Amino acid sequence: MTRKKKGSAGSTFESWLDEEGIREEVTAAAIKAVIAEQLATEMKDQGLTKSALAEKLQTSRAQVDRLLDPDNAGVTLETLLRAAKVMGRRLRLELV
Repeated sequence: MTRKKKGSAGSTFESWLDEEGIREEVTAAAIKAVIAEQLATEMKDQGLTKSALAEKLQTSRAQVDRLLDPDNAGVTLETLLRAAKVMGRRLRLELV
């Protein structure tokens, strides 16, 4: 007894996102979530509080909250670069 696959053979999640017109939005949200998680992990590893990071960045704790919020896509590239730098890390972006 063989089972038939449902849906179209060979389709991918990426092609579905393209068909729905949401690929860029979903990709941006995923990237922000990963970066926020990496920053939170680095803070934990370094024993940094949100207030301490805010002081190093010379910004407010509210800005750090936005930086660490995986759902907030409004964080600027400049802020991400500064955060990486003060934690002794680099931010790497690439076009593929």
